[in-house]
Formats: sequence, structure tokens, C-alpha cells
Amino acid sequence: MNDNASYILKRLSQAGLVIFLVSVLSFMMLKLSPGDCFTDVKLNPSTSKEFIDSEKARLGYDKPVFIQYANWLGSALRGNLGRTCQGNAPVLELVTERAGNTLILAIASLITTWAIAIPLGIFCAVKQNTRLDQSIQVLSYAVQGFPSFILAILVLMFAQSTSLFPVGGLTSIDFSDFNWFGKIVDIAYHLILPVFTLTIIGFVGLQRLMRGNLLDVLRQDYIKTARSKGLPENRVIYVHALRNAINPLITLLGFELSGLLGGSFITEYFFSLPGLGKLLLQAVQQKDINLVMAGLTLGTLMLVIGNLLADLLLKAVDPRIRLEDID
Repeated sequence: MNDNASYILKRLSQAGLVIFLVSVLSFMMLKLSPGDCFTDVKLNPSTSKEFIDSEKARLGYDKPVFIQYANWLGSALRGNLGRTCQGNAPVLELVTERAGNTLILAIASLITTWAIAIPLGIFCAVKQNTRLDQSIQVLSYAVQGFPSFILAILVLMFAQSTSLFPVGGLTSIDFSDFNWFGKIVDIAYHLILPVFTLTIIGFVGLQRLMRGNLLDVLRQDYIKTARSKGLPENRVIYVHALRNAINPLITLLGFELSGLLGGSFITEYFFSLPGLGKLLLQAVQQKDINLVMAGLTLGTLMLVIGNLLADLLLKAVDPRIRLEDID
């Protein structure tokens, strides 16, 4: 077994322990907090106590908390995430259906964010202290301090006033009539404004980080040595300096991947997208234990996988790095 495979197995075994501990803590906090998913139902005078008791028995809420967690864990390990408290819908089907929409939105925004932020950060570092660089940095500070929900509202108002872009949903009414290429174009058209909103929120900090890292590397002695040897400036910047400057950003990928789930909440809410973020927000409000646990477990899994991918990508970008030194 090579070093990469053994490292992956080691990290996956650690991930199993992390996910287990997070699930235990999350389940206990949800169960020990006041109220449950039947709190609102109990306010309805027409709801009988017998009905509430039968529903609690169906969901296993009449058992001790530790027994409830053991039952949930056993079912989850078999691929059964239970059913929702209200509606009795299978949680796994709901999460799978919504996760695909959120994943499309997240990957699209991640690609556009990095495609803009990295080149812009490099450009600003190379053109340090010029008027254009200063203007971009002032604009970045202003945008970074702008509340994300305000930006979403402004973009939504623009869309409604101009009618240039669709608002609400991921597909058109006649989506089923399109061919495969038309369906891709239709989804992309509906994603323009949500992706734009997430990109604006995310790229400003990333470009400033890219700019700062590259400026730090360009001041190093080995860069000065490379320049003194007469190497072309483009080679000095894009080969020698950029490789080291981009390494810290690669480590952020793991956190960004898990952050995509949380970052989609506001966007999905304002643009009425049928995504996982909106579904889990409703689950928290209704205190639907099975649905919330599915979302928390998925978020933890995304964090673990994201960090593992970031480590492997860091090794691929810079072969001098040893995987065992990353732990």
C-alpha cells in the first residue's frame, strides 16, 4: 500500500470518530433543548392527546434519550435516516433530492469565486499601490462589510424590476419539454443571480488573501535571487512565487466545501430555491430531529472530505510537502 492510500485510510478512520462525536453531541443538544416538533401541533385544540402519544411512539420519542440515539445511529448505519416528524416523509429521499440542487449551486459559485479572486489577487499584487490596485482594495473592503442578506435583497429587487432573469426555482415550467442541452441552459439561466450573489460575497476576501500571500512571497530572498539571475519576471511570479503563495488558499478548500452548505441558506431562502439549506432551516424551526441530524451529519462529512481533498491537492501542487507532516 502506497503512502497516499495509507494516509487516506488513516484520515477516514479519524473521520468516523469525528462524525460519531458530532452526532452524539448534536443529538443530545437537540433533545435536551425545550420543545419538540409537536409543540405547535399541541396548540391546536382539535389535536387529541392520543394522537400526539401515538406519533411520539411512532418516532420513538417515548423512549429514553440514549435509546433514541442508539436507534437513530443503528438505522443511519443501515442507510435509513428515519422519517420526518410532520408529514412522515422519508428523510433520505428529501435530503438526496435537495442536496443535488444545493451541490449544483455550491460548485458553480465556488468555481466563479476562485476564477475571479485568484487572478484578481495576483494582478493586484503585481500592480501593488497603483490607482487600480487601491481602487480594487477599497471596493473589496466595502463589499466585504456589506451584509449578505442586503445584497440578496438588492439583487432580487433588480431582477424583479428588470425581468431579465428568473426569480424562484431552478427550472422553467416547461422544463420537461426541453432536450438535455436545453435543460442545462435553463438551469444555468436560473442560477445566474444566486451564483452572482454568492460570488460577490465570497471573492473579495479570497482575492485580498491571494494578494497578501503573493506579496509576502515576492519579498523572500529566493525570489530576489531568482530575479538577480535574470529569470523573466513572468517566470518568477507565476512559477516560483505563485506555487508557494497559493498553498494557504488550498487549505481553505476544506472549510469552503463545508461552508457552502451554510452559505446557501440565505441565497436559497431569498431566491426560493429548492435546496438543502432551505429544507434544513425549516427543519430547525420545526425541530425535526431526524431531518436536522441528517443535515448536521452531512455538514460534518463535507468538512472531513473537504479537508482530505485539500491535503491531497496541496501535495499534488507542491511535491515537497509530505502528507504525514500535514497532520
